[in-house]
Amino acid sequence: MNTIKGPAIFLAQFAGDDAPFNNFDSICRWAASLGYQGIQLPTWDQRLFNLEQAASSQDYCDEVLGVAASHGLAITELSTHLQGQLLAVHPAYDQMFDGFAPASLRGNPQARCQWANQQLLAAAEASAKMQLTTHASFSGSLLWHTHYPWPQRPAGLVEQGFAELAKRWLPVLDKFAELGVDICYELHPGEDLHDGVTFERFLDATGQHPAANILYDPSHFVLQHLDYLAFIDIYHERIKAFHVKDAEFIANGRSGVYGGYQSWLERPGRFRSLGDGQIDFGGIFSKLTQYGYQGWAVLEWECCIKHPEDGAREGADFIRQHIIRTTDKAFDDFAASGADEALNRKILGL
Repeated sequence: MNTIKGPAIFLAQFAGDDAPFNNFDSICRWAASLGYQGIQLPTWDQRLFNLEQAASSQDYCDEVLGVAASHGLAITELSTHLQGQLLAVHPAYDQMFDGFAPASLRGNPQARCQWANQQLLAAAEASAKMQLTTHASFSGSLLWHTHYPWPQRPAGLVEQGFAELAKRWLPVLDKFAELGVDICYELHPGEDLHDGVTFERFLDATGQHPAANILYDPSHFVLQHLDYLAFIDIYHERIKAFHVKDAEFIANGRSGVYGGYQSWLERPGRFRSLGDGQIDFGGIFSKLTQYGYQGWAVLEWECCIKHPEDGAREGADFIRQHIIRTTDKAFDDFAASGADEALNRKILGL
């Protein structure tokens, strides 16, 4: 066993045009002032990070690491959630996802996909230059519009969809593996990888690729009514990153899992700030520690009620209180009888 690293914070939801959230140095100072020890860094926000420069320049990567270190922070992972999404977009979602791409590529799905591929390859190079071993992303989706089986899916549709998804990701996965970095997919509704079964389908389609791993976020499982503790028992060997995000599902007589097209505030299932939802984080941290999870505990703030700065401030203490300092001794060592092979044979009746 080892002690989980943290607390850390994902910066994507906090970046903005106002200080201290509008440049890398000041947002690092802010995160450190709250007690965070690590930051997960979005790669699409030029206010904080230049991915293309990082992919080609060791000096730039060293500068970024140095700024973080000057505030007592480590970088936990780079994130390409938006670029990963664009590697596979069904035409029904073209316009809704166009905003994730540069303006010059909007309305051109093929060029947008090629750009996403190059961004992911650049992220592999940048991660290696920064000596990171894990990376956070989304899988994208070709099948999400069929997630409910009505109308009936044609035979072979799901298999063909995952084969195409794997075809798009394999060159990226190979590059990450070559550089010693694991891609950790956040299993998320709207992505083809959104639960354990779909992750298994993807593994099968990629030949059990060693670089394909999981960013564990229990909030998405609460909203799907999936057993998020049993999930750790099943998939712990592939869990290499962890978003600490709370959620709740409050059943009612008007809408359910699908939410009735309501806003986040009105849906039965919604994300909450840490400690305000229903998730058993004591159980989660215990299981991850038991299975030897070696990564970071990273706050992802997404709450439709509480102010983000309050969520961030409270989140650092919440994570710190849940991190388990692992024991270096057994509780019954006081009663140990020592190592004696002859005694063992006698006890065994040999």
